[in-house]
Amino acid sequence: MTNLRIGHGYDVHRLVAGRPLILGGMAVPYELGLDGHSDADVLLHAVMDALLGAAALGDIGRHFPDSDPAYAGVSSMVLLKSVSGILKHAGYRVVNIDATVLAQKPKLSPYIEEMRRRIAEALGVHHDCVSVKATTEEGLGFTGEGKGIAAHAVALIEKTE
Repeated sequence: MTNLRIGHGYDVHRLVAGRPLILGGMAVPYELGLDGHSDADVLLHAVMDALLGAAALGDIGRHFPDSDPAYAGVSSMVLLKSVSGILKHAGYRVVNIDATVLAQKPKLSPYIEEMRRRIAEALGVHHDCVSVKATTEEGLGFTGEGKGIAAHAVALIEKTE
């Protein structure tokens, strides 16, 4: 078995009125928020799925099912810290994360560094090990039309045992 493993994660949620927009573990000022069972943080959901996938440990739906009322409204940062613990228990450490948020609005560049810092802190890695980028889709598709936000993440992990 190789010591390095890679995983990919993807998530998408619809934008709705009456909810805060939470991305990368922080509130981003915007008139719409993401709809979901938890706080619907698509960025952290994609990161968690990438990490769990790299370790062949399933996905966030397996570990934190939306049918469980315990996870209603839960902060995805709490779940990310739990995923970090799951990885450590399985004998893995995070090497790096590279994530991209697809959103027409709001402009996310002012918040990227804080998102990186929060994700790195939750995973117990240096912030240089976490990359977060944002892009629009030039008005195309559901994200380009402002109907939702999506995120992709790639994670590299290393077996420690």
